[in-house]
Amino acid sequence: MISTPALITFFGYLILLLVIGTLAYRATTTSSDYILGGRKMGPAVTALSVGASDMSGWLLLGLPGAVYLSGLGEMWIGVGLLVGAWINWLVVAKRLRIYTHFTDDALTMPDFLEKRFHDTGALRLVAASITLLFFVFYTSSGMVGGAILFEKVFGLDYLTALMIGSAIIVSYTFVGGFFAVSWTDFLQGLLMLFALLLVPTMVFGIQGASVDTLPESMTQLVSDNTTTIGMLSLLAWGLGYFGQPHILSRFMAIGDVKDLPLSRRIAMSWMLLSLLGALATGLAGAVHFHGDTLANSETVFIELSRVLFNPWLAGILIAAILSAIMSTIDSQLLVCSSVVTEDFYKKWLRPDASEREKVMVGRLTVLAVAIIATLIALDPESTVLELVSYAWAGFGASFGPVILLALYWKHYSRFGAIATILVGAATVVTWKQMQGGIFDLYEILPGFLLATLAGIAVSKLLPADNKTQALHHAFEQKL
Repeated sequence: MISTPALITFFGYLILLLVIGTLAYRATTTSSDYILGGRKMGPAVTALSVGASDMSGWLLLGLPGAVYLSGLGEMWIGVGLLVGAWINWLVVAKRLRIYTHFTDDALTMPDFLEKRFHDTGALRLVAASITLLFFVFYTSSGMVGGAILFEKVFGLDYLTALMIGSAIIVSYTFVGGFFAVSWTDFLQGLLMLFALLLVPTMVFGIQGASVDTLPESMTQLVSDNTTTIGMLSLLAWGLGYFGQPHILSRFMAIGDVKDLPLSRRIAMSWMLLSLLGALATGLAGAVHFHGDTLANSETVFIELSRVLFNPWLAGILIAAILSAIMSTIDSQLLVCSSVVTEDFYKKWLRPDASEREKVMVGRLTVLAVAIIATLIALDPESTVLELVSYAWAGFGASFGPVILLALYWKHYSRFGAIATILVGAATVVTWKQMQGGIFDLYEILPGFLLATLAGIAVSKLLPADNKTQALHHAFEQKL
């Protein structure tokens, strides 16, 4: 149970998030403001918003817990993510920002794909449906994680913890939209970095502990039982970045394309330091607890915060964990909101809807999706949680290849794009059900490869029309 000073610090931080949401409300007047912040986000906010919405609680709970149990051999997933994120900034960010604005200010991925290929609605419907489906379950699982953390830290029952966590996240996302989400992500990113650097610094720097006390297997970068399939699976996580809607939306929202290099440098510096801090935190836990096994390895950061720091500072560090979880859920809620508003409501129901009406629909969607996700999350042992293991793969394999091909290949057709999305999603879901041998490979890799091949093959058989090719040529001229 957390102490009173830590409780005060923690809830003070949550109140600050709600204040940010209220301030963002005043700057939100159009659907573009609500969905993309009016495309006027600065480089620092864009950079840390990308990082915070990406990493989630995995950075403070999952990765340190894995290192605490198994050692530095768990670092390769971080290497894959670091390389994937860097390439994503280099090859996708600039083109996507310019292309989405060039195609009549497309606000969502499905909207962009429809305008890019002059589609009549089928491509947009497929893309929007898969996006919404994955994110409802993804959001639900994140809410379960937040509820479990509230439950363990504050001694609340699971249902109460779930309701409190869900209400806080929905409140500032509902009110402030993209402005609120981005600015809270900026704050949360700073807090996450501070926490991940402070904890190992206390153990190894101030207390003078050493990894020499650990078994040699804990400090090996490649363990004796590491397989080629296992290594490829860890590194393949980096492929997921090209297709994550909540990350790509940040590229679309930056105010000036010229700010992207600075934003990339900030984002990658944050990510590198945060990953190193997470690895060091796991080792710090292994050293500090001297081989004592924690009931749950993923609580190593929480336990270190409790025993190493005074209650006031511990409250801030524990807030960092919830920050990591919330910074991803709020982004997922906002993507769901934008998909429903732009790709279903405006496209099929009310093409002439006013800006005020679309903003209200977006806010109601945040509430509706959150309610559905919370209902699914009522059972912490729900099989829905199994989808989390391949949600990243699902988005990466379905949308990664289609975004890359749409941005770079003139002859890519709308039929090829539809094939890419469907083959990517189907491969991930099917591959996940198989076991043994080659099927132990992380499903994003075969999904990404087969989706790319399907898109190319279908585009060769059913080529892009002259109008589509002309649009891409005009975009290339604008670069």
